[in-house]
Amino acid sequence: MTFASRLNNGETLITAWSSVPDALTVEIVAAQGFDAVVLDMQHGGHHEDSVLRSVLPVLRAGRHPVVRIPVGRFDMASRALDFGAEAVIAPMINSEEDARGFAAAMKYPPVGERSWGPTFAAPRHGNTDSVAWLHESNARTVSFAMIETRAALNALDGILETPGIDGIFVGPADFSIAWTEGGTVDSTLEDMMETLARIAARAKEAGKHAGMYVVDAAMCGRFVEMGYRFLALGTEHRYIALGADSLLKAAHESLGTPAARKTTGAAGY
Repeated sequence: MTFASRLNNGETLITAWSSVPDALTVEIVAAQGFDAVVLDMQHGGHHEDSVLRSVLPVLRAGRHPVVRIPVGRFDMASRALDFGAEAVIAPMINSEEDARGFAAAMKYPPVGERSWGPTFAAPRHGNTDSVAWLHESNARTVSFAMIETRAALNALDGILETPGIDGIFVGPADFSIAWTEGGTVDSTLEDMMETLARIAARAKEAGKHAGMYVVDAAMCGRFVEMGYRFLALGTEHRYIALGADSLLKAAHESLGTPAARKTTGAAGY
């Protein structure tokens, strides 16, 4: 099943988040139990070449490749799809104009203005019928507009109504900064939870998907109850830290020695 079809069926999908621009590292991450892997070009180290090379091991592991592009790089949205990504997350979509520009790069005519060239994507997905690929692509590629500012919140209805926008993805760290007018960065800020629930509800009313970067995994159930069905957890930094902490704790308990200094993972976006 495709990423889009699983979301359309109402599944809750949990994705890994990759910041290290190395296909071998991505291969290891993709081998874990996540449903998808996001290759982060905004705050992570991924770039065009690493995305091109990292999509394939994600697909070979039976996971769904997703790319977060840099701010305003709608040309990279098309590139990511041409490399075989099934979905793209675009940060800082703060207006209907931003949403239209993003959608234009994500969808073929008549919905958008995406240029033809699935040189890598079609064979990576086992497709040899160009016409079928053209006719299916708009439905199988998922565009997530990130909602992370007060401007985006104010423009939410227009963003959701934009043809070619399939869903929204909340960046809770940036949203908390905007919500507190620069007062703090807190992805689990209780004061903004009601608003986050309203965002998901408005997305559902518009027939669109809702995603969220989740810093505290224990919050996943609460976000799903709100209506978020695409949840991102941690980065390689966090996975390595948690694994190392677990192994070292077991080793030191066995040896009767003091536990090693506990490390922390990367902050959520």
